[in-house]
Amino acid sequence: FTTVYPGCERFVDDDDKYFGCMALSIVFTMNHQTGTAKMGNPRDPTTVVDPKLRVKTISHLRVVDASVMPNVPGGNTNVPTMMVAEKGSDIIKEDIRCEADNDLNSFFFE
Repeated sequence: FTTVYPGCERFVDDDDKYFGCMALSIVFTMNHQTGTAKMGNPRDPTTVVDPKLRVKTISHLRVVDASVMPNVPGGNTNVPTMMVAEKGSDIIKEDIRCEADNDLNSFFFE
């Protein structure tokens, strides 16, 4: 290269690290915001939700969307958001102990 990519100068002698540095600095999310309600250790004051997606200090409220991702994925956030939603639905079903053949209407409205 005749021009070194800005910010990756220290990796010029290692192709893998150099191209990794370039990729990390070029990839962006195309205005798909994430990380506004960080998930993590309940004792960490910077987190909003715990690993079971429960909002700290507010009972019976969960956040199940891209805002819980503590790190922004490099690329489109659609698939990671679907993964959070799928896991969130599993956590909720586990917490309310839904049986496989249970009708949720009967659970909520009986």
